[in-house]
Amino acid sequence: MQVREAMSDDVRIASPNQSIRDAAMLMAKIDAGSLPVGENDRLVGMITDRDIAVRAIALGKGPDTPVRDVMSQDVKYCFEDDDVGEVAQSMADTKVRRLPVLNKSKRLVGIVSLGDLAVADGPDNAGEALRSISEPGGQHSQSRDGARGR
Repeated sequence: MQVREAMSDDVRIASPNQSIRDAAMLMAKIDAGSLPVGENDRLVGMITDRDIAVRAIALGKGPDTPVRDVMSQDVKYCFEDDDVGEVAQSMADTKVRRLPVLNKSKRLVGIVSLGDLAVADGPDNAGEALRSISEPGGQHSQSRDGARGR
């Protein structure tokens, strides 16, 4: 099964120049915990509710802080014609629960989550990915440098 069969193609995009307040309001409106960040028709980052909490609020940054100041710039992604099993393994390896989906021209066409994979492909691949993602530490922990804080 290909990612295009599992992904959500109704994706809202944040701008790197908009405020984290606006991004948070959009997340609340669409009931999502993350948004791709696009500029000049290209994917330039991802911002999550956790980014806003940990990289902004916890550091005393205000609601008018630009998205670019707290977003993740090292964006992992997959292609719409990738195999869902391989994508689930990639998500496990990089410890992410959702990935932007690009077409061959590297244009954003959707987003795929572990939940999408579980519904479309069954629990095996998604469950194994979630188990690996849930292990402590790794590059996508709470700090920008990937260090695990306790």
